[in-house]
Amino acid sequence: MLTHKELKARALERADVKAEYDRLDEEFAFLDEFLKARAAAGITQAEVAERIGTTQSAIARLESGSGKHSPSLATLQKYAHALGCRLELRLVKESRNADGRTSRSTRIAKKQAAG
Repeated sequence: MLTHKELKARALERADVKAEYDRLDEEFAFLDEFLKARAAAGITQAEVAERIGTTQSAIARLESGSGKHSPSLATLQKYAHALGCRLELRLVKESRNADGRTSRSTRIAKKQAAG
């Protein structure tokens, strides 16, 4: 049986899988921040839901990153406030390296090499 790391490496050998994986990198990094913040706050999805006036299932959908729902900025701010955080949104200019790759694609390559 393959380990998760081996399965991931095998899947990323396929160009179509790798392209989709790279495309979703920023979204998953963003979702990871939300999950880490909720864990650090020590509260459940149900508690977040109660604090912002929604359901636990809505919070689960927000945290899943399923791509079927794109939460509004207001919803993300409510989520952050429920955790005792504030939401920061920045635009960062992508820079190109000597080989023509963006700093984002370089970061992805380093992340994949690390496992």
